[in-house]
Amino acid sequence: MSAASFFPSRTVTLYMGKMFLVRTFAILAALVLVLQALDLLSESGRILAYAGNGQGEVLRYVSLRTPEIIARFLPFAVLLGTIITLSTLNQNSEVVSMKAAGLSAHQVLAPLIVTALGVAVVSFTFNERVVARATATLDQWQRVDYGPLPVDRGDRANVWVREGNNLMNVRQVAGRGDAVRIAGITLYVRDGGTLRSVLSATTGRREGQGWRVEGAKRFDVAAGRLENLGSAHIGDGISPDQFTLASVDADGLSFSALASAIDELETAGRPTKALEGALWHKLSGPLSSVLMPLLGAVAAFGVARSGKLFVRAVIGMGLGFAYFVADNFALAMGNLGAYPPFLAAWAPFLLFFLIGEAVLIRTEE
Repeated sequence: MSAASFFPSRTVTLYMGKMFLVRTFAILAALVLVLQALDLLSESGRILAYAGNGQGEVLRYVSLRTPEIIARFLPFAVLLGTIITLSTLNQNSEVVSMKAAGLSAHQVLAPLIVTALGVAVVSFTFNERVVARATATLDQWQRVDYGPLPVDRGDRANVWVREGNNLMNVRQVAGRGDAVRIAGITLYVRDGGTLRSVLSATTGRREGQGWRVEGAKRFDVAAGRLENLGSAHIGDGISPDQFTLASVDADGLSFSALASAIDELETAGRPTKALEGALWHKLSGPLSSVLMPLLGAVAAFGVARSGKLFVRAVIGMGLGFAYFVADNFALAMGNLGAYPPFLAAWAPFLLFFLIGEAVLIRTEE
């Protein structure tokens, strides 16, 4: 059988694909509108609490938060769009007509699956180009309590590192390797559990095995005296990768950037299992859209006049939401180290693909 013969006629294929896309993105728009409004109600107080923030900052927050909401709820919209499309076709006896013309259940679903594959490609591209950057920028903005927005979206913010008993906090980190630049430095010098002094500096750069900081001031806790140091050398036990790899946010990195960060962590001898699971999920997550027509297919078949169309739609929704629960559970197990990274990202997809195929073949084929 050729690929063309697996689909209904060109007219039917375009008709079903267009119907599916319109309903999917209409549901997505409604979900984003409602969820963004609810999120803004809970977050606007924190945004406006920073002196000088106003309507512009609120709109900036919306522009950064909306891509995250779209990425998270697009598979839900695809599921609901599938169920509404197939229920409508079933209600209007269009599915019965297609099956009477000799089409199998898989042929009826083929236009929706191919359209969903296109949605998955768009979703992956959107995540790489828009969502990762928006998430990274929003995370940095929240770390500075919605203060001045960092200009370099590749910077790290509010990083804590440890040197023996001492703790160092850096407000902003830019660059990689020996080219790392740090700003807003606070070094807490401790002797056992006792705080001896607090050193603060404006900027710093790599020097030898430590860091040369400028605009340094030291407060001696015991003496209660503040001393201006100007330039000082600190942190001989702190390497650049402790700043750049201290907290790798998988959601704020693209696929290639996350893969690069994992390689750097492995070279530094750091654990990477949770990040590897997140890396695989950047592929399996968007691809979950392809599953939704299969899981919602139960709503397409069966005689609508039997009165069980609503029950079939609910079953389809149940299968879809069960997938999302299993997906989140597997990722959590992967983060805990109970599942291998590949299994944590792909096991729910493969399991529900088999479940959807089994239900479809058992009931309709």
